[in-house]
Parts: sequence; C-alpha cells; structure tokens
Amino acid sequence: MDYERVRLSYCALPTIAEERGTFFSENGVSYRGQKKGLTGHLVFAIAAAAFGSSFQHGYNTGVVNAPQKLVEKFINETYFERYNEVPSDSVVTVIFSVMVSVFCLGGMLGALGTAYLAENFGRKGGLLLNNVFVFIAAALMGFGKMARSYEMLIAGRFVIGLNSGLNAGLSPMYLTEISPIHLRGAVGTIYQLIIAFTILISQILGMPEILGTEEGWPVLFGLIIVPAIFMLATLPLCPESPKYILICKGKEVAAQKGVLIFFFKSQQTKYNGFRKKIFHIKEFKILQVTLKEMWENAVLRKPLIIAVVVMLSQQLSGINAVIFYSTSIFITAGLSNQAAIYATLGMGTVNVLMTFISMILVEKAGRKTLHLVGLTGMMIITALLTLSLALTPKAAWLSYVSVFCIIGFIIMFASGPGSIPWFLVAELFGQGARPIATSIAVSVNWMANFIVSLGFLPIVESIGEYTFLIFTAILAMCCLFTYNKVPETKGRTVEEITAEFREKSTN
Repeated sequence: MDYERVRLSYCALPTIAEERGTFFSENGVSYRGQKKGLTGHLVFAIAAAAFGSSFQHGYNTGVVNAPQKLVEKFINETYFERYNEVPSDSVVTVIFSVMVSVFCLGGMLGALGTAYLAENFGRKGGLLLNNVFVFIAAALMGFGKMARSYEMLIAGRFVIGLNSGLNAGLSPMYLTEISPIHLRGAVGTIYQLIIAFTILISQILGMPEILGTEEGWPVLFGLIIVPAIFMLATLPLCPESPKYILICKGKEVAAQKGVLIFFFKSQQTKYNGFRKKIFHIKEFKILQVTLKEMWENAVLRKPLIIAVVVMLSQQLSGINAVIFYSTSIFITAGLSNQAAIYATLGMGTVNVLMTFISMILVEKAGRKTLHLVGLTGMMIITALLTLSLALTPKAAWLSYVSVFCIIGFIIMFASGPGSIPWFLVAELFGQGARPIATSIAVSVNWMANFIVSLGFLPIVESIGEYTFLIFTAILAMCCLFTYNKVPETKGRTVEEITAEFREKSTN
C-alpha cells in the first residue's frame, strides 16, 4: 500500500507529555503536570469502539458451542430432505466444522484489509464502515433455518468473520492511539476483556432455558445486529484517532481543536490554555513502508517476526479449540450434558474475571512477564489434561481433574496471552509501519485460528485425548521464543522500542 512521504511539525499527543510529567507550549515554555487518568470522553470513546467491535469477535467465537447439537440436528434433517438419505456422523461433523472454522477464514481475509481501511477511511471510519458485514451476516444466519439452508449459516459465519478480522486490527489500533502511555496496556486489554465477556454472554444465551432451543437458536445467531447498532449510534460522536488526523492527514488544527480537546476537555476547556498545557512541538517524519521494506529492513523485520510469533502463540495454544468445543470436551471427560453446559459457563466466567485482573496487572508486571507466565502455565496444564483424559476410563473421578485443568488453562490464557498480542503489535511499530504490520500479524492470528478450529475435531477422532500434546509442544517452543526475543514495552515510547531494535540490528 502507499504511504505519503511527508515531514510535519506536529504537536505530540498527550500520551507523551503526560508520561513525562512535563507539558510544553509551542514557544518552548515548559509546564509541570501530573499523570492523568481516564476522562469521561475517553471512556465513552473506548466503549463505543471496543464494545461494538470486540463483541462480534467474542460472541461469534462462543455462540456455536452451546447449540451445537441443535445445529447438527438441523444439518442432519436438511441433508435428508435434499438427498433422501441419512448423512453419516462424519459428514455432519465435517459440515459443522466448516461452519465453525469458516468464521476464522473470514477473519484472516478481513485482517488483510486492515491497512487499507485504516489508511483510506481512518481507524474510526473503518470501524463504522465495517458494520455493513454485520447486517449481511445477521440476515444470512438468522434466516438460514427458515430457508432450510445450512449453506446460509456457513456464508453468514464467513461474512461475520470478515467483520471480526477487520475489527481485530482496527479497534486495538484506535484504542492504542487514543490512550495515554501509562494506561495503554490497560486500555488495550479492554478489547480482550469484552471478547471474554461476550463469549460468556453467548454461552448463557445458548442455554436450553433461554435461546438454546429449536426455535431460539436462529435468534441467537441474529443478535449480532445489537452491538452494530450501538456502534453506529455512539462512535460517530467520537473523533478520529489523533495520530491519524495529525500525521496521516496533516490536519494540525483539527487535531488540536476537534480531537485532543474532546479527550481532555475536563482538564482544560479553553483552547489557548489547553495548548500551553499539553502540546509539545517537534519534528516528525513518516516514510513510505511497503511489505518488501518490512522484510528487508532489520529494524522492521525483527518486530514483525515477534508480532507474528506472539499472535501464533495465542491461537496455536489451543484456546479456541477449548472455547469452540468445551461442552464436547467436558462430555468426553465424563460429565452429563447439563453438567457440561454449566462447566462451560463456569469456564467463561473465570475467563472474564481473569482478563479483568490482567487489565490491572499488565501495567504493573509488564507485557513480557505476563505473556511468558501464561504460556508456561498453559503448557503444563495441557500435559496434565492429556493425562487425566487418558486415565478417566480407569478412574472416573479424574473427570473433575479435567474440568479443573480446562479452567486452569483459561486462567493462564486470560492472564496474558489472551490480551497482550492484540495491542503489543501497535506498541512495536511507529505510525508509518503500524497499519501494514497489524494487517500481517492479525491475519496470521486468524489463519492459525482457522487451522485449529477446522482440524481439532478430526484430529480428536484420530488420536483422541492425546491431541492436547500437540499444543503442549507448541507452547514449549513459544515459551522459549518469548523469553529470548520479546522485549518489554511497558511504559516505553515507540521511539525507544525502535531504537532498541536498531541497536540490536547493528550489532
């Protein structure tokens, strides 16, 4: 993609000034200040961007879990009506697996479009435009049963995957660019927190007592229009990313009067006084960044490899295999159908609570530490889960050990690997390389998600409970990489992180 080569004398964002505790006017006069917390306007912008986007990502990840048997029954009946023969269990499994995994394929393709939308329509504009896919997907999935077409369900899952893939790139980018440095990690974690929360919501709504019924499950799939309407009603009231307007568009006055005052209005309402408090004039240069340069330039290639591997460590850990098929896993472990559903709800609740805790810890313990601890814990737990699943036929009480292992797996995932990859990419790259780097990293994330979701059930049918040993091996390699290669980004500016990569590339 094309990046305009420009040189701007621009006002640094409040994130830089606030973190250093000193404010500068355009005349070089310095003013002391304190770190500021979230303002009402900033909270509103975060809610508008994060809820409307990550809701789709989380909800559509978990929504297929609880009503799996009902959807498989629909596939069975539809197949029989068309071909006048009862499909084998393997045929139904393949069709359902495609329906589940095509969401990830759509996510991968959508992620590839992140850079285009981010640069041509802006972060906010791209998020708003992306809602077109939601209404198309809601119609396809909501009316699929009425039309007696499981193909409509598959198509709808693909389309909402496109939406979620774009959201996964655009939303963390927007959140990172509007957040103060000292709150950047916590705000970035909000995306994963809402994913965890909406996975739980989808599991609750999918219970037989609510929408997990013959008549209710199409409504369950169609509810995705609700967060889209919320975003369309709230996000237009928020400004575009300050960095996008200022650096990519060169609109300094718009950034000063229309954007930064919105986020920090409660601290200073008068324009002139506002400028003297939070602006620091400095020289900044954006260079054209192409995919070729991303790979040939060691200063860009190293963080790109780190971003890709961190994304792979999240998805190849097996997390979505657990989320997509947790009810089936619990049944395999020896629980009844009803107990498996409640165990899945317990798992979702733990995921939300631990993600919230990680939002607090990420600015204290650091990104690298939390990510490494989470990966190590998941590696140990997958080995224990394999052992308990293998021995359950000989000792029924081990089924409860399996349940605790899965909940422990979720705790370790939510502590770091669940949220950190989404905003770490934005922290590793400057404004010129951020959109294309995000496109690459997020698309790799969705590709790995697609591979796991499509291949998990067939592999389970082949090697049974030993499937989780594959994840154990992958997690071991990711632990070694994280320990040796991933830098700590807590409290550091992009310039400082880039300088570290530049120094290492010359050694």
